[in-house]
Amino acid sequence: MGESNGRVLTVSQLTQYIKNLFAADSQLNRLRVSGEISNFKYHSSGHMYFTVKDAGASLRCVMFRSQNARLTFRPGDGMRVVVGGRLSIYERDGQYQLYAETMLPEGVGSLFAAFEELKKKLAAEGLFDAEFKKAIPRIPGRIGLVTSPTGAALRDILTTLRRRFPQAEVLIVPVLVQGPEAPRQIVEAIEFLNTVPDVDVLMTGRGGGSIEELWAFNEEIVARAIFASKIPVISAVGHETDFTIADFTADVRAATPTAAAELAVPDQREIGEYLGAATKRMASQLSRKLEHDKRYLERLASSRVLIRPAERVEQNKQFIDTLAARLENRMAYLLQGYTSRINLVDGKLAALSPAAVLSRGFAICVDDEGHVVRDASTVLPGRRVNIRLERGSLDTEVKQVNMEEKS
Repeated sequence: MGESNGRVLTVSQLTQYIKNLFAADSQLNRLRVSGEISNFKYHSSGHMYFTVKDAGASLRCVMFRSQNARLTFRPGDGMRVVVGGRLSIYERDGQYQLYAETMLPEGVGSLFAAFEELKKKLAAEGLFDAEFKKAIPRIPGRIGLVTSPTGAALRDILTTLRRRFPQAEVLIVPVLVQGPEAPRQIVEAIEFLNTVPDVDVLMTGRGGGSIEELWAFNEEIVARAIFASKIPVISAVGHETDFTIADFTADVRAATPTAAAELAVPDQREIGEYLGAATKRMASQLSRKLEHDKRYLERLASSRVLIRPAERVEQNKQFIDTLAARLENRMAYLLQGYTSRINLVDGKLAALSPAAVLSRGFAICVDDEGHVVRDASTVLPGRRVNIRLERGSLDTEVKQVNMEEKS
């Protein structure tokens, strides 16, 4: 575009031309600008509008809701920040401005403050509580690994896994581990592995570095993705002295990537030694069991029951005969007693019988109606009376009734 052609541009055309120049410049599309916030406004739409300035200049900025939702702190006037994003033209005003995608407090002290603020927030929500920690399986069959494909952490983890337990299958999901795109890639990788069948444990992390380099693992979205994972997560970020929000949220925190691999799988040599010792213990216990049972069988074989089984039968027969004899004697004794009692009662009954009375010279008088006459006054003269004797009876007629007093 030059003056020689004499072309007249509208304001919109010129603005669009400058906007295209900005878009074509790769450096302007990946900016990081530091400065102090002023004129900060948090719009009801959720978008943030502010200016970043230093002693010599100012830069208008906008950070849309989809981007600022990931911030771990609340920006405000006077705060020094590092803003990442792309430079472009706002056509309506004809002014260039920074479209912010990331924002961090400037300096390690500010980053640490943001770290502590997010840590306090998530701890209050219970994301670090032990009751939500899932157990790491003792012998995993498939391991998911979320890390940089070019970092030393990946080599350390794979080397340790191959040395300790090469039988485990490893699924690597390569991601960025620092920079503006890193948090979203880590989250997507964790969510993806949760859809893969038979993944037993998940590791995510990177090698050590400064707090700025490790910041992707201090993002809230990463912490929430780790907490939401149905698969147990081992955090393998940094070195032993490095701590991130991901370490607190994960089910297990490893001091280093190598330590994470050691926590994820058992040592096959230790398993072999354990199985060898277990085999020896089983063989020893089986030998003792066999020896015990052998002695038990020998005692059984030497018992009289097995040596002379007929003797026990003979003894039982003899015992039965003894019982039968005792029973017969008892029955005879009882029968004799009952017989004596019956004879005694029979004698008493015989002595009281009418026949016995008649045999002693007594007689029984019966009137003509068959009633026994006990009182002479009950019989009138002329009535007939039958007198029964021991032998026979007399049929008589009463001539006279004589009443005698009882002696």
